[in-house]
Amino acid sequence: MSNLPVLISREEVLRLLHNNSDLIPMLESAMGMFSKRNSTEIIQPLRITVPLQRYNGFLGLMPAYVVHEDILATKMVSFYQRDQDSLLPAHQATVLLFDPERGDVKAVMDGTAITEKRTAAISAISTKLLMPPKAEVLCILGSGGQAVSHYEIFTQMFFFKEIRVWSRRRERAEQFARAVHGPVTVFSSVKEAVEGSDVIITVTMAKEPVLQGEWVKPGAHVAAVGACRPDWRELDDALMREAVVYVDSREGASNESGDIILSGASIFAELGEVINGTKPAQCEKTTVFKSLGMGIQDAVSAKIVFDQWKSQQ
Repeated sequence: MSNLPVLISREEVLRLLHNNSDLIPMLESAMGMFSKRNSTEIIQPLRITVPLQRYNGFLGLMPAYVVHEDILATKMVSFYQRDQDSLLPAHQATVLLFDPERGDVKAVMDGTAITEKRTAAISAISTKLLMPPKAEVLCILGSGGQAVSHYEIFTQMFFFKEIRVWSRRRERAEQFARAVHGPVTVFSSVKEAVEGSDVIITVTMAKEPVLQGEWVKPGAHVAAVGACRPDWRELDDALMREAVVYVDSREGASNESGDIILSGASIFAELGEVINGTKPAQCEKTTVFKSLGMGIQDAVSAKIVFDQWKSQQ
């Protein structure tokens, strides 16, 4: 009798990925390996997207094989532009973890939770490497699941004297502030929230820029997570052209990031190159890390979840 795949729920994924001491080092290792020239240790094609114009959405497929760790996985993710009043989620995902030798599925797990956790962890890695010295003010633009996961890991890894949040709907920002049980100040405008901030996280569903370069403090670090399509933007031309721009993948950013493509901004380095020490972290300058998400990040995270689950059986 063939073994059926393990089903791992959202609640279990969040519990099993709670320890960032496991997640951060493995993600850093994978990102560094990805950015090594002529590396055969990472096999990851560009994200495949199927447009769902009738419903203003997309279906994405993100396969990856981490050869040196023998991790084979793929994520299927749907993402939609929802009306502000919609109660439907903007993103939903499922991750399949395979046995690379036999080809069968070992586990099916909630991919939305994995996406939230690994994306926030990658943003935190970029911030650890690129934020200015003595960063004291954190600003989060957005109030959804990614905003919560970023708040959680950023408050675990760093100390900020002030944390600010803005959302298109103030009531959602206030809901976020109540949900995280922390000292968060809600702002009514992006400009007010951003001015004077040392680290800025953008986790919005914006199609047009919400963050303008003239508001950004010189030397600040911006972790830009939203706008995952070639014609979507979160950051304006002034910021993209004046900042030192880092990405998770040059190929991915050049094909999928509206912030990169439409601004004509040049990419200085991949995050993995900074991890490897082949490109410098220019912390003294204004920096932008444009995050699009990668299949290897999902694969590594899924392996951690599965190994933790198996050890507890």
